[in-house]
Amino acid sequence: MNHWKLLTIPAFLLFFVGGCSDSGRFSQPIAYNHKKHIEEAGLGCFDCHTGAQTHQKASIPNIHFCKNCHEEAMTDSKEEEKLVGFIKKNELIPWVQVHRVPDHAYFSHRRHVSLGKIACQDCHGDVNNMTLPFTKPHVSINMEFCIRCHESKQVTTDCAACHR
Repeated sequence: MNHWKLLTIPAFLLFFVGGCSDSGRFSQPIAYNHKKHIEEAGLGCFDCHTGAQTHQKASIPNIHFCKNCHEEAMTDSKEEEKLVGFIKKNELIPWVQVHRVPDHAYFSHRRHVSLGKIACQDCHGDVNNMTLPFTKPHVSINMEFCIRCHESKQVTTDCAACHR
């Protein structure tokens, strides 16, 4: 038997689960507070997730955006201290991407958000009131979820629309 195959499977599993714990939750490097940034800084989804309206992928903001306000600490928060540390070292925050569309499916944020007028909350939940970052997906992004939504909005369920 080829021993490389035996080593490849565990290595793949380690890569795939990344920052995932036994509970199926991910740990994030900073306890980001969406609610505080929405209520106190007046930010909206598209201020930070700039690609959501115009691109296939919605960007996950990092130090280049965060340093606009946090180049120096504004509070005595330990979490902000971590953020300022990343900024000062010019080191990207190693966010764990929690919401993932399977590789075999095509998904465009622009098509869903700008053209389809789907609210961010439909897939990501009540983000406006989240005081901690995502540790697991709000919904299982799978074919059943997508088909149910497409049927309710009366848009195509043709396989070729999402499976390219």
